[in-house]
Amino acid sequence: MKLRGTLGGLNLLLEPGDTAAGVTGALAARADLLGSHVTLEIGGDTDPAALEAALRAIRGAGGTPGRVRAPRVTVPGAGDDGSARTVILPHGLRAGFRGEYRGSVVILGDVNPGAEVVAGGDVIVMGALRGVVHAGYGGHADAIVWARPIASAQIRIGDAVARAPEGSSLSNMRKLDGHEVAEQARLQDGVIVIDAQR
Repeated sequence: MKLRGTLGGLNLLLEPGDTAAGVTGALAARADLLGSHVTLEIGGDTDPAALEAALRAIRGAGGTPGRVRAPRVTVPGAGDDGSARTVILPHGLRAGFRGEYRGSVVILGDVNPGAEVVAGGDVIVMGALRGVVHAGYGGHADAIVWARPIASAQIRIGDAVARAPEGSSLSNMRKLDGHEVAEQARLQDGVIVIDAQR
């Protein structure tokens, strides 16, 4: 993790290997600097829990999280060599969007109703998940779905499906300090279980 000042505020770079506990501890020691505009950059395969910890620390210090930038974005279809790379989509997804990916997908925004994402690996949504996702497509039962919150009417993991009753969502819309809590869905004994992430 690297924190540096710029003309527009602070820039926080999260790197592969950064953990939620490490980010929380490092930013607690620099809380006096976080009371401004903070741009976040994701370097490589950053742990979503580390990003969530950074957002929580910035808000807790009275700062404003700015844009989340991914300097090395894998563009779907560009130079596709058949590998199962992690794809980072640097924006939210609107109704009508449908994307299929061999590996995991990180979405830096909301997945709106009417959007659909199918991934062979995990699906990580840095905003609210209101569209339909299928993680672990092809029977990968160890995949997860992570969002803040999982407010979709339906998600799939591997061969399992979770559907909310008509007119509702899978989330309980939990809040902590006025902010929606991240949720993680995973398979447990063949059933999709959704847990709050603190």
